[in-house]
Amino acid sequence: MKELQLKYGCNPNQKPARIFMEGEAELPLEVINGRPGYINFLDALNSWQLVKELKAATGLPAAASFKHVSPAGAAVGLPLSDTLKKIYFVDDIQGLDDSPIACAYARARGADRMSSYGDFIALSDTCDAVTASIIKREVSDGVIAPDYTPEAIDILMAKRKGTYNVIKIDPDYTPQAIERKQVFGITFEQGHNEIRLDDPALFENIPTKNKTFTEAALRDLIISLITLKYTQSNSVCYVKDGQAIGIGAGQQSRIHCTRLAGNKADIWWLRQHPKVMALPFVDGIRRADRDNTIDVYISDDHDDVLADGTWELFFKEKPAVLTREEKLEWIAKNTKVALGSDAFFPFGDNIERAHKSGVEYIAQAGGSVRDDHVIMTCDKYGIAMAFTGVRLFHH
Repeated sequence: MKELQLKYGCNPNQKPARIFMEGEAELPLEVINGRPGYINFLDALNSWQLVKELKAATGLPAAASFKHVSPAGAAVGLPLSDTLKKIYFVDDIQGLDDSPIACAYARARGADRMSSYGDFIALSDTCDAVTASIIKREVSDGVIAPDYTPEAIDILMAKRKGTYNVIKIDPDYTPQAIERKQVFGITFEQGHNEIRLDDPALFENIPTKNKTFTEAALRDLIISLITLKYTQSNSVCYVKDGQAIGIGAGQQSRIHCTRLAGNKADIWWLRQHPKVMALPFVDGIRRADRDNTIDVYISDDHDDVLADGTWELFFKEKPAVLTREEKLEWIAKNTKVALGSDAFFPFGDNIERAHKSGVEYIAQAGGSVRDDHVIMTCDKYGIAMAFTGVRLFHH
Protein backbone atom coordinates (compact mmCIF):
# COMPACT_ATOMS: atom_id res chain seq x y z
CA MET A 1 0.00 0.00 0.00
CA LYS A 2 1.49 3.33 -1.10
CA GLU A 3 -1.05 5.69 0.44
CA LEU A 4 -3.82 5.86 3.00
CA GLN A 5 -6.70 8.31 2.72
CA LEU A 6 -7.60 10.06 5.98
CA LYS A 7 -10.93 11.44 7.14
CA TYR A 8 -9.40 14.93 7.47
CA GLY A 9 -6.19 16.72 8.46
CA CYS A 10 -5.47 18.45 11.77
CA ASN A 11 -9.02 19.81 11.82
CA PRO A 12 -12.30 18.62 10.24
CA ASN A 13 -12.29 21.46 7.71
CA GLN A 14 -8.88 20.46 6.33
CA LYS A 15 -9.69 18.13 3.44
CA PRO A 16 -8.51 16.17 1.58
CA ALA A 17 -5.93 14.42 3.74
CA ARG A 18 -3.71 11.39 3.29
CA ILE A 19 -0.37 9.82 4.15
CA PHE A 20 1.64 8.39 1.28
CA MET A 21 5.07 7.33 0.05
CA GLU A 22 6.81 8.94 -2.90
CA GLY A 23 8.17 6.84 -5.76
CA GLU A 24 7.66 3.11 -5.69
CA ALA A 25 8.04 2.62 -1.94
CA GLU A 26 5.16 1.28 0.11
CA LEU A 27 4.01 2.48 3.52
CA PRO A 28 6.00 0.69 6.25
CA LEU A 29 2.91 0.25 8.39
CA GLU A 30 -0.38 -1.60 8.53
CA VAL A 31 -3.59 -0.48 10.19
CA ILE A 32 -4.82 -3.61 11.96
CA ASN A 33 -7.88 -1.95 13.47
CA GLY A 34 -9.61 1.41 13.60
CA ARG A 35 -9.18 4.45 11.43
CA PRO A 36 -6.24 6.58 12.64
CA GLY A 37 -6.35 10.27 11.80
CA TYR A 38 -3.76 12.82 10.74
CA ILE A 39 -2.69 13.73 14.29
CA ASN A 40 -2.79 10.06 15.32
CA PHE A 41 -0.20 9.27 12.65
CA LEU A 42 1.97 12.25 13.66
CA ASP A 43 1.94 10.96 17.25
CA ALA A 44 2.46 7.36 16.15
CA LEU A 45 5.47 8.01 13.91
CA ASN A 46 7.19 10.42 16.31
CA SER A 47 6.63 8.16 19.30
CA TRP A 48 7.78 5.07 17.41
CA GLN A 49 11.11 6.75 16.62
CA LEU A 50 11.50 7.64 20.30
CA VAL A 51 10.93 4.12 21.64
CA LYS A 52 13.02 2.54 18.90
CA GLU A 53 15.96 4.77 19.88
CA LEU A 54 15.45 4.16 23.60
CA LYS A 55 15.54 0.40 23.00
CA ALA A 56 18.70 0.70 20.86
CA ALA A 57 20.43 2.94 23.41
CA THR A 58 19.54 1.05 26.60
CA GLY A 59 18.90 -2.50 25.43
CA LEU A 60 15.59 -2.41 27.33
CA PRO A 61 12.02 -2.47 25.99
CA ALA A 62 10.64 1.06 25.84
CA ALA A 63 7.26 2.76 25.72
CA ALA A 64 5.95 6.28 25.21
CA SER A 65 2.67 8.05 25.85
CA PHE A 66 2.18 10.84 23.30
CA LYS A 67 -0.21 13.80 23.18
CA HIS A 68 -0.22 16.44 20.44
CA VAL A 69 3.14 15.41 18.99
CA SER A 70 5.05 15.52 22.29
CA PRO A 71 5.57 12.80 24.89
CA ALA A 72 3.61 13.00 28.12
CA GLY A 73 5.74 10.11 29.34
CA ALA A 74 8.53 7.81 28.20
CA ALA A 75 10.21 4.92 29.98
CA VAL A 76 12.17 1.71 29.72
CA GLY A 77 11.00 -1.63 31.07
CA LEU A 78 12.50 -1.76 34.53
CA PRO A 79 10.59 -3.58 37.30
CA LEU A 80 8.07 -1.55 39.30
CA SER A 81 8.13 -1.23 43.05
CA ASP A 82 4.93 -1.89 45.00
CA THR A 83 4.58 1.87 45.48
CA LEU A 84 4.80 2.59 41.75
CA LYS A 85 2.36 -0.21 40.96
CA LYS A 86 -0.12 1.38 43.34
CA ILE A 87 0.21 4.99 42.13
CA TYR A 88 0.09 3.82 38.50
CA PHE A 89 -3.00 1.70 39.35
CA VAL A 90 -1.56 -1.50 37.93
CA ASP A 91 -1.12 -3.41 41.19
CA ASP A 92 -3.94 -5.76 40.13
CA ILE A 93 -2.47 -6.59 36.70
CA GLN A 94 -1.59 -10.27 36.52
CA GLY A 95 1.80 -11.11 35.00
CA LEU A 96 3.13 -7.54 35.13
CA ASP A 97 6.45 -8.55 36.68
CA ASP A 98 7.07 -10.95 33.79
CA SER A 99 6.43 -8.39 31.03
CA PRO A 100 9.11 -5.68 30.66
CA ILE A 101 7.16 -3.98 27.85
CA ALA A 102 4.09 -3.77 30.11
CA CYS A 103 6.26 -2.28 32.87
CA ALA A 104 7.58 0.26 30.37
CA TYR A 105 4.09 1.40 29.39
CA ALA A 106 2.85 1.45 33.00
CA ARG A 107 5.74 3.83 33.76
CA ALA A 108 5.20 5.96 30.66
CA ARG A 109 1.47 6.32 31.28
CA GLY A 110 1.81 6.73 35.03
CA ALA A 111 4.31 9.58 35.07
CA ASP A 112 1.77 12.27 34.11
CA ARG A 113 -1.65 10.67 34.04
CA MET A 114 -3.45 13.96 33.51
CA SER A 115 -1.52 14.70 30.31
CA SER A 116 -1.66 11.07 29.15
CA TYR A 117 -5.46 11.05 29.09
CA GLY A 118 -6.36 10.20 25.49
CA ASP A 119 -2.80 9.35 24.52
CA PHE A 120 -1.28 7.57 21.54
CA ILE A 121 0.97 4.73 22.67
CA ALA A 122 4.25 3.50 21.19
CA LEU A 123 5.87 0.20 22.13
CA SER A 124 9.35 -0.86 21.05
CA ASP A 125 8.53 -4.57 21.39
CA THR A 126 5.65 -6.91 20.64
CA CYS A 127 2.51 -5.91 22.51
CA ASP A 128 1.52 -8.83 24.73
CA ALA A 129 -1.73 -9.55 26.56
CA VAL A 130 -0.43 -7.99 29.80
CA THR A 131 0.32 -4.67 28.09
CA ALA A 132 -2.99 -4.81 26.22
CA SER A 133 -4.84 -5.34 29.50
CA ILE A 134 -3.34 -2.09 30.83
CA ILE A 135 -4.21 -0.23 27.64
CA LYS A 136 -7.74 -1.68 27.63
CA ARG A 137 -8.88 0.27 30.69
CA GLU A 138 -7.20 3.59 29.92
CA VAL A 139 -8.64 6.37 27.76
CA SER A 140 -6.38 6.21 24.70
CA ASP A 141 -6.59 6.89 20.97
CA GLY A 142 -4.36 4.11 19.70
CA VAL A 143 -1.11 2.16 19.76
CA ILE A 144 1.80 1.50 17.41
CA ALA A 145 4.11 -1.49 17.83
CA PRO A 146 6.21 -3.82 15.68
CA ASP A 147 3.87 -6.73 16.40
CA TYR A 148 1.04 -8.00 18.59
CA THR A 149 0.28 -11.38 20.09
CA PRO A 150 -3.09 -12.86 19.04
CA GLU A 151 -4.36 -12.38 22.61
CA ALA A 152 -3.33 -8.72 22.59
CA ILE A 153 -5.10 -8.10 19.28
CA ASP A 154 -8.31 -9.64 20.65
CA ILE A 155 -8.17 -7.36 23.70
CA LEU A 156 -7.37 -4.20 21.75
CA MET A 157 -9.94 -4.79 18.98
CA ALA A 158 -12.66 -4.96 21.63
CA LYS A 159 -11.72 -1.50 22.96
CA ARG A 160 -13.87 1.55 22.13
CA LYS A 161 -16.61 -0.64 20.67
CA GLY A 162 -14.20 -2.06 18.12
CA THR A 163 -12.85 1.27 16.82
CA TYR A 164 -9.56 1.45 18.74
CA ASN A 165 -6.61 2.32 16.49
CA VAL A 166 -3.99 -0.43 16.23
CA ILE A 167 -1.01 0.14 13.93
CA LYS A 168 1.74 -2.34 13.10
CA ILE A 169 5.08 -0.79 12.02
CA ASP A 170 7.90 -2.46 10.14
CA PRO A 171 10.77 -2.37 12.71
CA ASP A 172 13.36 -2.53 9.91
CA TYR A 173 12.05 0.53 8.06
CA THR A 174 14.62 3.31 7.64
CA PRO A 175 13.55 6.72 6.32
CA GLN A 176 15.36 8.53 3.53
CA ALA A 177 18.32 10.67 4.55
CA ILE A 178 16.54 13.86 3.47
CA GLU A 179 13.16 14.80 4.91
CA ARG A 180 10.74 17.44 3.62
CA LYS A 181 7.62 19.25 4.73
CA GLN A 182 5.57 22.15 3.45
CA VAL A 183 4.52 25.32 5.23
CA PHE A 184 2.36 27.88 3.43
CA GLY A 185 3.08 26.18 0.15
CA ILE A 186 6.84 26.42 0.62
CA THR A 187 8.86 23.22 0.88
CA PHE A 188 11.40 22.83 3.69
CA GLU A 189 14.18 20.27 3.41
CA GLN A 190 16.73 19.00 5.91
CA GLY A 191 18.74 15.93 6.78
CA HIS A 192 17.00 13.41 9.03
CA ASN A 193 18.26 13.81 12.60
CA GLU A 194 20.47 10.74 12.93
CA ILE A 195 22.49 11.88 15.94
CA ARG A 196 23.31 9.11 18.43
CA LEU A 197 22.59 10.25 21.95
CA ASP A 198 24.16 7.25 23.68
CA ASP A 199 27.65 8.28 22.51
CA PRO A 200 29.91 8.41 25.61
CA ALA A 201 31.71 11.41 24.10
CA LEU A 202 28.62 13.52 24.78
CA PHE A 203 29.29 13.27 28.51
CA GLU A 204 33.03 13.90 28.55
CA ASN A 205 32.98 17.71 28.80
CA ILE A 206 32.13 18.19 32.47
CA PRO A 207 32.85 21.78 33.57
CA THR A 208 31.47 21.39 37.11
CA LYS A 209 33.48 20.49 40.20
CA ASN A 210 31.45 17.31 40.59
CA LYS A 211 32.42 15.18 37.61
CA THR A 212 30.86 11.88 38.66
CA PHE A 213 27.98 10.34 36.75
CA THR A 214 26.78 6.99 38.02
CA GLU A 215 25.82 4.31 35.52
CA ALA A 216 22.15 4.89 36.37
CA ALA A 217 22.58 8.65 35.93
CA LEU A 218 24.09 8.21 32.47
CA ARG A 219 21.23 5.91 31.50
CA ASP A 220 18.69 8.46 32.71
CA LEU A 221 20.44 11.35 30.94
CA ILE A 222 20.40 9.36 27.70
CA ILE A 223 16.68 8.69 28.18
CA SER A 224 16.16 12.39 28.79
CA LEU A 225 18.00 13.47 25.65
CA ILE A 226 16.29 10.93 23.41
CA THR A 227 12.92 12.00 24.79
CA LEU A 228 13.77 15.64 24.06
CA LYS A 229 14.72 14.76 20.49
CA TYR A 230 11.01 14.08 19.85
CA THR A 231 9.51 16.81 22.07
CA GLN A 232 8.31 20.12 20.66
CA SER A 233 10.84 22.81 21.59
CA ASN A 234 11.74 24.53 23.84
CA SER A 235 11.85 21.51 26.12
CA VAL A 236 13.45 20.00 29.21
CA CYS A 237 12.99 16.53 30.70
CA TYR A 238 13.44 15.22 34.25
CA VAL A 239 14.19 11.49 34.50
CA LYS A 240 14.51 9.11 37.43
CA ASP A 241 14.96 5.34 37.55
CA GLY A 242 14.53 4.84 33.82
CA GLN A 243 11.46 6.98 33.22
CA ALA A 244 10.60 10.57 32.45
CA ILE A 245 8.89 12.09 35.48
CA GLY A 246 8.43 15.62 34.16
CA ILE A 247 8.46 16.96 30.59
CA GLY A 248 8.17 20.66 29.76
CA ALA A 249 7.38 21.09 26.07
CA GLY A 250 6.81 23.91 23.63
CA GLN A 251 7.49 26.86 25.92
CA GLN A 252 8.97 30.08 24.57
CA SER A 253 11.13 30.53 27.68
CA ARG A 254 13.47 27.85 28.95
CA ILE A 255 12.87 28.74 32.59
CA HIS A 256 9.17 28.15 31.98
CA CYS A 257 10.04 24.70 30.57
CA THR A 258 12.11 23.97 33.66
CA ARG A 259 9.35 25.12 36.01
CA LEU A 260 6.62 23.27 34.15
CA ALA A 261 8.58 20.02 34.02
CA GLY A 262 9.75 20.46 37.61
CA ASN A 263 6.19 20.93 38.81
CA LYS A 264 5.21 17.71 37.01
CA ALA A 265 8.14 15.90 38.63
CA ASP A 266 7.03 17.19 42.02
CA ILE A 267 3.48 15.96 41.43
CA TRP A 268 4.82 12.53 40.43
CA TRP A 269 6.78 12.39 43.68
CA LEU A 270 3.93 13.78 45.81
CA ARG A 271 1.62 11.04 44.54
CA GLN A 272 3.85 8.68 46.51
CA HIS A 273 3.24 10.58 49.78
CA PRO A 274 1.56 8.33 52.37
CA LYS A 275 -1.40 10.72 52.66
CA VAL A 276 -2.03 10.57 48.92
CA MET A 277 -1.65 6.81 48.71
CA ALA A 278 -4.15 6.42 51.58
CA LEU A 279 -6.89 8.65 50.10
CA PRO A 280 -10.24 6.88 50.81
CA PHE A 281 -11.92 7.11 47.40
CA VAL A 282 -15.57 6.20 47.08
CA ASP A 283 -16.25 2.87 45.42
CA GLY A 284 -16.66 2.96 41.67
CA ILE A 285 -15.04 6.35 41.10
CA ARG A 286 -14.04 6.75 37.46
CA ARG A 287 -10.31 6.58 36.72
CA ALA A 288 -10.24 10.08 35.19
CA ASP A 289 -12.14 11.57 38.17
CA ARG A 290 -9.76 9.87 40.58
CA ASP A 291 -6.69 11.20 38.72
CA ASN A 292 -8.10 14.72 38.61
CA THR A 293 -9.00 14.57 42.30
CA ILE A 294 -5.47 13.54 43.24
CA ASP A 295 -4.06 16.36 41.13
CA VAL A 296 -6.29 18.94 42.83
CA TYR A 297 -5.70 17.49 46.32
CA ILE A 298 -1.94 17.88 45.86
CA SER A 299 -2.28 21.45 44.58
CA ASP A 300 -2.91 24.73 46.39
CA ASP A 301 -6.54 24.43 45.26
CA HIS A 302 -7.17 21.43 47.51
CA ASP A 303 -10.35 23.00 48.90
CA ASP A 304 -11.95 22.40 45.50
CA VAL A 305 -12.19 18.71 46.46
CA LEU A 306 -12.16 19.01 50.26
CA ALA A 307 -14.89 21.59 50.86
CA ASP A 308 -17.98 20.40 52.72
CA GLY A 309 -20.58 19.27 50.24
CA THR A 310 -17.89 18.44 47.69
CA TRP A 311 -15.54 15.93 49.32
CA GLU A 312 -18.42 13.47 49.66
CA LEU A 313 -18.44 13.10 45.86
CA PHE A 314 -14.94 11.64 45.92
CA PHE A 315 -14.12 10.25 49.35
CA LYS A 316 -15.69 7.93 51.91
CA GLU A 317 -14.41 10.22 54.63
CA LYS A 318 -12.89 13.70 54.51
CA PRO A 319 -9.09 13.51 54.17
CA ALA A 320 -6.75 15.81 56.03
CA VAL A 321 -5.10 18.54 53.97
CA LEU A 322 -1.61 17.85 52.64
CA THR A 323 -0.02 21.04 53.98
CA ARG A 324 2.54 23.17 52.21
CA GLU A 325 5.09 22.25 54.87
CA GLU A 326 4.42 18.53 54.38
CA LYS A 327 4.75 18.89 50.63
CA LEU A 328 8.05 20.72 50.83
CA GLU A 329 9.41 18.21 53.33
CA TRP A 330 8.43 15.31 51.04
CA ILE A 331 9.76 16.91 47.85
CA ALA A 332 13.11 17.46 49.59
CA LYS A 333 13.42 13.67 49.88
CA ASN A 334 13.47 13.20 46.10
CA THR A 335 17.08 12.71 44.97
CA LYS A 336 19.26 11.48 42.10
CA VAL A 337 17.07 13.03 39.41
CA ALA A 338 18.61 13.59 35.97
CA LEU A 339 17.74 16.57 33.78
CA GLY A 340 18.25 17.13 30.07
CA SER A 341 17.69 20.27 28.03
CA ASP A 342 17.28 20.50 24.25
CA ALA A 343 19.54 23.60 24.17
CA PHE A 344 21.73 25.58 26.55
CA PHE A 345 20.52 27.00 29.85
CA PRO A 346 20.90 30.79 29.51
CA PHE A 347 20.83 31.55 33.25
CA GLY A 348 21.41 29.87 36.59
CA ASP A 349 17.75 30.26 37.53
CA ASN A 350 17.04 27.01 35.68
CA ILE A 351 19.52 25.21 37.94
CA GLU A 352 17.97 26.77 41.05
CA ARG A 353 14.56 25.45 40.01
CA ALA A 354 15.91 22.02 39.01
CA HIS A 355 17.64 21.64 42.37
CA LYS A 356 14.30 22.04 44.16
CA SER A 357 13.08 18.87 42.43
CA GLY A 358 16.05 16.70 43.36
CA VAL A 359 18.19 17.14 40.23
CA GLU A 360 21.77 15.94 40.75
CA TYR A 361 22.80 15.32 37.12
CA ILE A 362 22.40 17.55 34.07
CA ALA A 363 23.13 17.23 30.35
CA GLN A 364 22.75 20.33 28.21
CA ALA A 365 24.29 21.80 25.09
CA GLY A 366 26.35 24.58 26.69
CA GLY A 367 27.42 27.64 24.77
CA SER A 368 25.57 30.40 26.61
CA VAL A 369 27.33 33.69 27.32
CA ARG A 370 26.35 32.96 30.94
CA ASP A 371 27.78 29.44 31.10
CA ASP A 372 29.97 30.59 33.98
CA HIS A 373 26.93 31.49 36.06
CA VAL A 374 25.22 28.19 35.23
CA ILE A 375 28.36 26.25 36.24
CA MET A 376 28.67 28.27 39.44
CA THR A 377 25.06 27.49 40.37
CA CYS A 378 25.63 23.77 39.75
CA ASP A 379 28.73 23.89 41.96
CA LYS A 380 26.68 25.59 44.66
CA TYR A 381 24.58 22.42 44.94
CA GLY A 382 27.16 19.80 43.98
CA ILE A 383 25.40 19.02 40.70
CA ALA A 384 27.37 17.20 37.98
CA MET A 385 26.76 18.76 34.56
CA ALA A 386 27.93 17.77 31.09
CA PHE A 387 28.11 20.11 28.11
CA THR A 388 27.05 17.85 25.23
CA GLY A 389 27.57 20.43 22.50
CA VAL A 390 24.38 19.08 20.88
CA ARG A 391 21.16 20.99 20.27
CA LEU A 392 17.94 18.95 19.97
CA PHE A 393 15.29 21.33 18.65
CA HIS A 394 12.23 19.62 17.23
CA HIS A 395 9.46 21.40 15.32
